[in-house]
Amino acid sequence: MGESFSLALSNELETNRAALPANFNVARFVQNSIALLNNNEQLASFAKQYGTAQIKAGLLRAAYQNLDALSGEIYLIPYGNQLNYMPSYRGMIKMVKRYATRKVQDIYAKVVREGDTFEEGVVNGKPTINFQAKPFNNGEIIGVFAVCLFSDGGMVYETMSYAEVEKCRKASKAKNSPAWSQFWSEMAKKTCIKRLCKSISIDMDADALAMFNSGSEIETDVAEISEREITENANKQELVLDVETGEVEA
Repeated sequence: MGESFSLALSNELETNRAALPANFNVARFVQNSIALLNNNEQLASFAKQYGTAQIKAGLLRAAYQNLDALSGEIYLIPYGNQLNYMPSYRGMIKMVKRYATRKVQDIYAKVVREGDTFEEGVVNGKPTINFQAKPFNNGEIIGVFAVCLFSDGGMVYETMSYAEVEKCRKASKAKNSPAWSQFWSEMAKKTCIKRLCKSISIDMDADALAMFNSGSEIETDVAEISEREITENANKQELVLDVETGEVEA
């Protein structure tokens, strides 16, 4: 990506500096963005296919939430004739920490593989998790979990089996996108964190909320979900024959 793109991105950020987070480092953000684009063959191909304007638009959305593309805090996912901006699980964690109404100490997500130890329970009325990863484990992924630790000592968590994550993926319009096909575990973590966020009170303005939910329109295919529910529930409804009338009642 050339100097003209770097200059255009820098000028756009300076023009909209009022919308940027306090103490936002424009020069570093532009430098990181150019480094990513120059070293990522896939993004370079996206620039040729979709144009640099869509690349720039995605990077600007990241900047407004202080998310860094070079750090893997956002995705640019192709769908149709557009590149769709989407925060990664790292980006979502960063945003939740910033906007949670209850002070967050830490948020993390881990995949669980065959051979790992994963236990969940309740001790003295409080949820607990015991996770011990087998060193250098390359076993099959069997699930994923996400945890939010609050500064007051509280905790909430969410778990998803491999099958549950796959169900979400298959319900996505971008189920075969590079994000899922190349970074399945990262997308699984994001899916679990997104579900976890339903248990965390978040105070966002409309713009921040829109960016937080960016990509949801391609993460959920309503037609796919409806078709699957029909298939899964087919023949499960009990039918009763009225012996007097000969009619079948559901």
